[in-house]
Amino acid sequence: MNAGNVRCDIRKIVEKAGLRGTDWTPREMRHSFVSLLSGSGVPIEDISRLVSHRNTVIMKTVCRKQIRPVLIQGVKAMDDIFGS
Repeated sequence: MNAGNVRCDIRKIVEKAGLRGTDWTPREMRHSFVSLLSGSGVPIEDISRLVSHRNTVIMKTVCRKQIRPVLIQGVKAMDDIFGS
């Protein structure tokens, strides 16, 4: 399979799940996978092996985008705006 075929297949799966296929790419799904595992306390070394990285440098600098801190920050902002 080439990259275009993978993107097309992922788009079909995402749409079958009731989401917009153009909103999710394999790269975004991979980053979400890494972020969710990291946020759940899975050691970065284990995550790195799961996504076939040779070391954790890439994981720490590029792939691991923490979702939970962003969500918490958003919730706090909404509480400030609308009151708790």
